[in-house]
Amino acid sequence: MNRPLTVVVGMSGGVDSSVSALLLKEQGYHVIGMFMKNWDEHDDSGACSATKDYEDVARVCDKIKIPYYSVNFVNEYKEHVFSNFLTEFQAGHTPNPDILCNREIKFKMLLDKALEIGADFLATGHYCQNVLLNDEHQLLKGKDPQKDQSYFLYAMPGSALKNVLFPIGSLLKSEVRAIAKKHQLATAEKKDSTGICFIGKRDFKEFLSGYISAQPGNFEDLNGKVVGKHDGVAFYTIGQRKGLKIGGEGDAWFVVEKDISRNVVVLAQGEQHPALFCDDLIATDLNWISPNGPPTLPFRCKAKVRYRQQDQECLVTKIDDKQIHVAFLVPQRAVTLQQSVVLYHGDTCLGGGIITSRGESYYNRLGREEETKDIKDIKDIRDIRDIKDKGPKGQGT
Repeated sequence: MNRPLTVVVGMSGGVDSSVSALLLKEQGYHVIGMFMKNWDEHDDSGACSATKDYEDVARVCDKIKIPYYSVNFVNEYKEHVFSNFLTEFQAGHTPNPDILCNREIKFKMLLDKALEIGADFLATGHYCQNVLLNDEHQLLKGKDPQKDQSYFLYAMPGSALKNVLFPIGSLLKSEVRAIAKKHQLATAEKKDSTGICFIGKRDFKEFLSGYISAQPGNFEDLNGKVVGKHDGVAFYTIGQRKGLKIGGEGDAWFVVEKDISRNVVVLAQGEQHPALFCDDLIATDLNWISPNGPPTLPFRCKAKVRYRQQDQECLVTKIDDKQIHVAFLVPQRAVTLQQSVVLYHGDTCLGGGIITSRGESYYNRLGREEETKDIKDIKDIRDIRDIKDKGPKGQGT
């Protein structure tokens, strides 16, 4: 008699991983719950609620009658994720630690741990799908467009997909909640976690101030006029409106640029100000999900420069083996250095990279006399047919 296949489920104490474990148990797998401790709560007054989350994992596993364990990746997380986060923030950038955590911790160390104890698969509660097409595993978007998390998984090694399951990727969030409620799981009504785990509910600036040295400086408008004081360039991101504490007449102020060398944060008024928009970028630190690498370059596809953004038409060209140039059909708002651009063909996630440079803003392209003109009025929208012969023209800020 063949033994059932064994699946380790990465359990966070949330409803998604809880239902993932339940569904796999119902499908006949031998299921083991595994809780990752990535942050030492004793360092920061327990803001990540690791103890409470583990208690929820225990209650769910007891309910569905599966064994469960806890693994400690605190040191690994600090070395491979948190240290990078601090380095980039100190440099004035706005990195995304969730993407690095998925690559370095969940689909590397946790997967290795699962295979080490004899499991056939690692499963997580991500809203993604793993489909075998033409003898090749492909990462697809989750069925629920509001919850799709493929953006955060683009950097995982494609080779890992042969040992990874996403049990809820074909479900809507409402269906997941309904399943949890039907089976009376302790996490059925638990709110989704938001934000960065190691910061939790604490004040963002207050937390980071304990790790990085921030130098106050000036907010300037696009003409170089000082319009206020900031707490340190690291605390602001392109497109940000909240927390600037600048009043006065006219539209709200938004961050449009960070001049790190001068310790200046540049602002402009209006959510659609041309200074917020550009139509191309350069990315490096590339990862391609397919073991065969990227499609033949250049190629047209769609892309996101932030989570929850609608897919945007673009053309991808090769700069060299480590860099790509991405040119968009329409201008993109708030392209941010050290964030990720993720590429798609339909629902298939091709991969992506880290944004290291963005193109000239529409404010600079139009000239200062057009400063008050909103991007919605700009007629200079490029035709995708005209960008195929254009070389990289991105520039850092």
